[in-house]
Amino acid sequence: MTNSLPVEGSALEGNRPSPRRKVWAWAMWDWGTQPLNTVIITFVFSVYITGKAFGPENVTAQALALSTGIAGLIVALIAPVLGQRSDRTGRTVFNLRWQTWLIAALAAALFFVRPAPEYLWLGLGILGVASIIGELANVNYYSLIDEVSTKDNVGRVSGFGWGMGYLGGIVALLVLYFGFISPDVGLFGVTSDDGMDIRASMIVCGVWILLFTLPTFLALKDKPRTAPVEKVGIVRSYGLLVDSIKKLWRSSPHTVFFLAASALFRDGLSGVFAFGAVLASLTFGFSPGDVIIFGAVANIVAGVSTILFGYVDDWIGPKKVILISLAALVALGLGVFFLHDRGQIVFWTLGMAMTAFVGPAQSASRSFLARLIPEGKAGEIFGLYATTGRAISFLSPAAFGLAVGLGAAITGEENTAYWGIMGIVLILLAGLLVLIPVKEPADHAVD
Repeated sequence: MTNSLPVEGSALEGNRPSPRRKVWAWAMWDWGTQPLNTVIITFVFSVYITGKAFGPENVTAQALALSTGIAGLIVALIAPVLGQRSDRTGRTVFNLRWQTWLIAALAAALFFVRPAPEYLWLGLGILGVASIIGELANVNYYSLIDEVSTKDNVGRVSGFGWGMGYLGGIVALLVLYFGFISPDVGLFGVTSDDGMDIRASMIVCGVWILLFTLPTFLALKDKPRTAPVEKVGIVRSYGLLVDSIKKLWRSSPHTVFFLAASALFRDGLSGVFAFGAVLASLTFGFSPGDVIIFGAVANIVAGVSTILFGYVDDWIGPKKVILISLAALVALGLGVFFLHDRGQIVFWTLGMAMTAFVGPAQSASRSFLARLIPEGKAGEIFGLYATTGRAISFLSPAAFGLAVGLGAAITGEENTAYWGIMGIVLILLAGLLVLIPVKEPADHAVD
């Protein structure tokens, strides 16, 4: 009995190596758009919009959670269908281009969100729409990986792109932090009055996105369609999606299993970064400045390790990279939990080591799927990839919160944030266990 999945139908089969400049151009999209995730969604604007200037902190936090949840639901519902339509029309690059330009415009539009309660929902509305468009753009970006890679180097290419995203995000964050946010008087005389330091940073994010994604759209072009494109309505599109899932289940059930397993462990991976700052602050006593510095170093480590692990992916296969990464994260997470009372050195060493395995697992997950997708199905399958990820995105936050509550009940301590790491560890462990029986692409499997 074989432990592998056939890859003869993969869109990567028969591909010739792309020129290095084309791979760089593809990866520059991740570098260019990363401020949306790093600056806007994670470190800067989300903190700004939940501040006291917009209302009571509980109100703003709940409003952010609500808008984020709605955005995630919309992505889950429409991502596969829009990916399918990109496949059918052959306009993947076209769609990625207008989505990127819209992200840039929405980022710049956040400049108009002044620090006052009446601007709360304007800011959250723009943020929610930007996150939706960003997720949909990712579907098209992922699906272009078969244009710039072969079955022999898809791991390296995926790792390079993911690593460039990490590095681009942190460079943008540091430029904005030291140029506008940290100084009393920043570049162009910008100060914190009326939230201008944050608002000006949003304009810079928009310009950054436009500027650094230009190489992508200069180098990558849609292939001309030789046959007329059948026009399909929205309702029929969902019908075709259901038919595709049924066919996928019949022809390759382990691909479906992988989508489920990856949704589980990807949620755990997201939790590592999402709650890292919380642990650093509440458990290890990091100041806000320390958190920024740690985050900067962590992203650099994650970026470099992801690029290097791309070579390992092509050597031993994506499944083994994911399993190694998840096992390491579980072990290191347990170390953080049991050694939390040893001071900041624990988080600087074990926490930093954890960041080195997050990116490789994410990148290898993408390359695993890319090896299996047949010609003309990349958008639809990566759309399903986005949907399955969104469907259980509540797990890590829920596990973290429950673990913190359990810790308080067991220990009676007021601050049991360090227990939250156990919740993340359980999600990662569950993803690892579910992945083990999943067959991997045949070119790296052992019969």
